[in-house]
Amino acid sequence: MKIRQFIFKLFTIWTRPIFFLFFSFILYWLTLFLFENTSVLLVGFSVLAIALLTIIFSVFYQLVKRNYRNSFLSICTICLFGLLFYYFSIYAFLYFQSSPDKYADKLTIPKNIKIYIPSDTTFSIKDQIQFPDFQLDNSVQPGIYSYKIWTRNIEKGYCYLKAFEVTHNDPLSVDRLKERSKIEIYNPKDSIAMFSMGKTQYNVDRDFTIYEGDWDKPYAARFEVWFVPAKGGQERKLVEKIFKIEGWMR
Repeated sequence: MKIRQFIFKLFTIWTRPIFFLFFSFILYWLTLFLFENTSVLLVGFSVLAIALLTIIFSVFYQLVKRNYRNSFLSICTICLFGLLFYYFSIYAFLYFQSSPDKYADKLTIPKNIKIYIPSDTTFSIKDQIQFPDFQLDNSVQPGIYSYKIWTRNIEKGYCYLKAFEVTHNDPLSVDRLKERSKIEIYNPKDSIAMFSMGKTQYNVDRDFTIYEGDWDKPYAARFEVWFVPAKGGQERKLVEKIFKIEGWMR
């Protein structure tokens, strides 16, 4: 009985769900701009979702009770909330796109490991003694790269890259790197063959982007070349190197 009375008071006093909605709205945007923790953002969004569901249920409850005035005011509130959320979302998108990427701000480059530099034109395969081997190349902007791989005696298939920040082992650009870094390879001979990323349909060199970090904020990343056989079977890692890189500035 007490629960029914509580629900009745909650939904008949239409201002309560409205206050709850706008309180959760403010809470959500504060968590979005002030905290970078995913769990905190999830809590803020959950409270906002519960508040929105509460006012929607309140509208239906008011309609069932034939309290049309309060239900109309609640509907107007939902519409106002939708407009505010839309414009705040646009502002948040522009804000985060224009704000500097802080990923690399506190990262340090270890001094006790061998680190390679992405090559412009100075890399020479003649200097290499172990195969398979690969080289990262700078592309049109910092944070955008291509790569070449040299190998012998390998079945038909394709290679792709995995990348990890060295000190924390964070995976980099996970959602796009595999697809963007694919290279078809096949070399049944003992002689060394080079394979590159090739060109796009617009005759532009293919490349891939590392999104974590920003220009002029270098950090160390481990790049691994993985091979996937065309006939199926277990993929395997061919070679890895650590490079000094920068993230792409959005």
